[in-house]
Amino acid sequence: MAVKIRLKRMGKIRAPYYRIVVADSRKKRDGAVIEEIGKYHPTENPSVMEVDSERAQYWLGVGAQPTEQVAAILKVTGDWAKFTGEGDTAGTLKTAEAKTSAEDAIAEADKAAAAKREEAAKAKAEAEKPAEDEAAESADEAPAAESTEEAAEATSDEA
Repeated sequence: MAVKIRLKRMGKIRAPYYRIVVADSRKKRDGAVIEEIGKYHPTENPSVMEVDSERAQYWLGVGAQPTEQVAAILKVTGDWAKFTGEGDTAGTLKTAEAKTSAEDAIAEADKAAAAKREEAAKAKAEAEKPAEDEAAESADEAPAAESTEEAAEATSDEA
């Protein structure tokens, strides 16, 4: 019996995801399988590739032939290099960034809003400060003007 490691298509129209399966090569693409050994979600960013390395090594060891697509996935995950004994077995699989929880997102938004409020308060205080300085300067000038008028009156009274 010819055994293949291939992709079994699942999902909706234009939203596919695949399972990496071991199946008889004479069966239909989405038909009966011997074992499911992984997942592949190409629409995610980066693509999700999960392979049960131990089972993949077993099936490759007993002669199962991977399809071109599955061979490419196995190379990315490092399982192909582990099987053939060549090069780096770490693979080049990119992982997605960890998602933040709703609580963390809310706390982050609260911090941003508080910082924005502080900034607005500082800007308002700076805008009011020059107005106060101008008022203080004009108040300083007014008594000086009055004292000069008093001085002028005093000198005119003396004369």
